[in-house]
Amino acid sequence: MQPSAGQDLPHTRTRGVHWISTAAALGAVVAAVALVQPADASQDKPAATATTPAAPVAPPDPAAVTYPLACGDGVKTDVISKVSGDLDGDGRPETAVVVRCHTDTGTPPSGVYVLSAPAKAGGPPRIAVTLVKPEDNRQISHFRLEGRTLMATVLGFSSDAVPQCCPDLSRGYSWEWRDGRYVALPGPAGTSV
Repeated sequence: MQPSAGQDLPHTRTRGVHWISTAAALGAVVAAVALVQPADASQDKPAATATTPAAPVAPPDPAAVTYPLACGDGVKTDVISKVSGDLDGDGRPETAVVVRCHTDTGTPPSGVYVLSAPAKAGGPPRIAVTLVKPEDNRQISHFRLEGRTLMATVLGFSSDAVPQCCPDLSRGYSWEWRDGRYVALPGPAGTSV
């Protein structure tokens, strides 16, 4: 005998047990999917990127550079001061140095140079720019790096009669990378030492 329209068949009636067993089965499937992860999956692991960050690059070594100083035969150059940092914002460090000819007495003029990575792999660092030329007969003190700004006190002479040991003029300078070059920002001029 066939049930008439509107009547339920005994095997099509849902009961509480049916709903509980269905919910339990679905819960087991969801839990199994949540527990099964790829072998390299981890919640603490950051998402993979297309590029791997490069190892840190060492700043240029000032001892590996030949400086354009006229020191004379057999006279070496001395690196008086150095600072390193990413001065031009390209992600690679530069080294800024104060260099002068070696002497046991007296105070020869100094040059200030910014060194950058070698032009070719395995080569020596190169002088990217000269900030203070030794032929300008200046001495440098208080050389430092603040952020990406180089700072120094530049000492000079009011006349040729002033002894080389005792500069009588002082001026603060800073150098910043702007628009693809280093820009000198002088402090007040003509300050006596």
